[in-house]
Amino acid sequence: PLIAPLVPYTLGAKIGADAVDNILGIIASSMLAVTTFSLTAMVSAYGAATSNVTPRAVALLVEDSTSQNALSTFLGAFLFAIVGIIALSTGFYGQQGRVLLFVGTIALIGVIVVTLLRWIQHIALLGRVHDTIMRVERAGVAAAERMQHRPRIAGLAVPPLPDGARPVRCAGRIGYVTNIDVAELGEVMAGCGGTVQLAVLPGSFVDSGRVVAWVVGGDAGVEARIANAITVERDRSFDHDPRFGLIVLSEIASRALSPAVNDPGTAIAVLGAQLRVFDKMARAEGQPVDDRVVFPALEIEKLVVDACRAIGRDGAGTVEVAVKLQKTLAALAAIAPDWAAAARHAAEDAKARARAALTTEEERLAVARAFEDWPD
Repeated sequence: PLIAPLVPYTLGAKIGADAVDNILGIIASSMLAVTTFSLTAMVSAYGAATSNVTPRAVALLVEDSTSQNALSTFLGAFLFAIVGIIALSTGFYGQQGRVLLFVGTIALIGVIVVTLLRWIQHIALLGRVHDTIMRVERAGVAAAERMQHRPRIAGLAVPPLPDGARPVRCAGRIGYVTNIDVAELGEVMAGCGGTVQLAVLPGSFVDSGRVVAWVVGGDAGVEARIANAITVERDRSFDHDPRFGLIVLSEIASRALSPAVNDPGTAIAVLGAQLRVFDKMARAEGQPVDDRVVFPALEIEKLVVDACRAIGRDGAGTVEVAVKLQKTLAALAAIAPDWAAAARHAAEDAKARARAALTTEEERLAVARAFEDWPD
């Protein structure tokens, strides 16, 4: 009603209802087919990732914003065309209204073309091994940026318990910690004047009997609010759990090294991705936290084991992977001196596995020298 009077009447007379109706009919039929094809392609990509990479990485594909935007655009265009056809067939639009509908339809075609071109390029990579490795790496790096503290050696990771601390448990809940509401904990502690020390981090598996926190001050109501601030879900999440990213990368490498796949190049690519995640974790500044809320830190030793033990085991008989693992651990020791002891221990373990699995003395010697010869 506001724009239609501004449209010249003669222009409305030149554009008949059939012109717009035909275009909308083409859009409706084609967008339904494109939407169906896109859904089929996405499901195939999820299946390929499950079979060829690891099921734990599929969640990152499902969350892909480009796929979601493309589907919403195609479905929205289909609905726009259907509504437009219905409105034209009932005589809802006058001559000026048909002009506006025609202009909107032309603009929609432009949006569809741009989205379709982006989608074709994107769907060609969705679910492929390299694409999935990059997604898991980005998720691990993003989670490292959200850590409360940078990782520490085992003896310094957990602060001592305060005197008089009472245990808090998540009664009736079993699963993985996916999020801890730091703001809620700070508010609770400010209200009661106490302190809380977390005993778990995102990624920890909890049950009804495990202590998730220790609290000083407050009452049973405070303990309940602390427990409710800890989100426990059935499946592990990448969002606040960089350790999970390292584990999933290790799973990708292990599957690539299986006899059925035999793809050492993927394992080598995974080691590079893991090193980038390690580098981010070692340089993480941590997030500002209320002094009344105390967090433990991730243990360096566990992180290195999670990332490297499976690759060292499954790649022990492949000299290229064994050498790359030694160089990756040597690089980690050089990048982060605090990690050097854990890296060297993992390197010795992998070296022992390689000595037992490799068949020639030359290959064994290459692996034995790789750690010390880095960066050659």
